[in-house]
Amino acid sequence: MKELDERIERALGARPVRYEARPGGYSIADRFAVTLADGRRVFVKSAEAENMAGWLRREHEVYASLGGSFIPRLEGWDDDGVRPLLAIEDLSDADWTPRWDAARVDAVLASIHELGASAPPPNTPPARQTFPELWGRWRIVESDPGPFLSLGLRDRAWLDRALPTILAAAEAAPVDGDRVCHLDVRSDNLCFRDERAVLVDWNWTSLANPALDIAAWLPSLRVEGGPPPWEVFSDAGLNDAGPLAAFVAGVWAGVAGLPPPETATTTVRELQRRQLAVALDWLDHDLL
Repeated sequence: MKELDERIERALGARPVRYEARPGGYSIADRFAVTLADGRRVFVKSAEAENMAGWLRREHEVYASLGGSFIPRLEGWDDDGVRPLLAIEDLSDADWTPRWDAARVDAVLASIHELGASAPPPNTPPARQTFPELWGRWRIVESDPGPFLSLGLRDRAWLDRALPTILAAAEAAPVDGDRVCHLDVRSDNLCFRDERAVLVDWNWTSLANPALDIAAWLPSLRVEGGPPPWEVFSDAGLNDAGPLAAFVAGVWAGVAGLPPPETATTTVRELQRRQLAVALDWLDHDLL
């Protein structure tokens, strides 16, 4: 750990005296809660894989620019050109338990709203530029339905009947916009402190319609015992539930039946399958 000790001291001005591993998320980046010699505690994340190193550099860009009740403080940064190291406010004392009631749902919605009112960080692209592949996920299912059908969530008759309507709705979904969006809102990327929702993992920050941030979060909320997406959408006074459900369902429909990527945990596809199951129920409720 000597090299890591030196880099943390360079980034934070104090040497580390204790490390606590903090596994989590879909990626295989190294994560630690670190106690420093001066008594401070920080959360440190680092990665060497090229794609994850790029994500960390983007996170630093966001943390250095954004501020508010919805985001931790940036504490330090070190980049040797190979393995960047990001240090942020330690949130170990926050509540990370996915225990959903109306107050917590409202807190997440408030954080998404506050974020959307913020000035964009430098180099923040439109979501369509960040994730161009997401706009064609149902077309992948159309051309090769095998992986989707292998999930056992819907049969071929359902797909043949529903796909034309889903394709049209997904392609018309109002996802574009000029507001700042997190685009990875889910329980392992948020915690609660003083009745406010704090979001982490900011590498996907882009410009879009904040309703997309909400729609993309709702299937995981339901998986964890929260209310169904159509209820939250309706209670929040949001429109276009069917098209947004179609777009979000497509994000997982095109990939959940495939092997996991090398830089993700082996559980990622099962998590995507469970969220897709909710999104398909949402489609049945609000579109089909």
